[in-house]
Amino acid sequence: MKKERVSILEHELVPKHEIVGEEKVAELLDAYKIKKEQLTKIKLSDPVIKEIKAEVDDVVRITRRSRIAGKSLSYRLVIE
Repeated sequence: MKKERVSILEHELVPKHEIVGEEKVAELLDAYKIKKEQLTKIKLSDPVIKEIKAEVDDVVRITRRSRIAGKSLSYRLVIE
């Protein structure tokens, strides 16, 4: 019997991860007056990063549900 592969992205504890386009990255960096390298990092070997096929130097937006804020956004720079 062949085992069915389940996507890690479908698990209820894994927040939504999405690759951010270059234009949106530029707006984000400008809004916070920071450089791309100052973003929090996430490794290319992270299972979710592999699943969404992000590459080194991509910026990933993570959307978490929050009881207080409703939703919480964070951004990560993909590194080696």
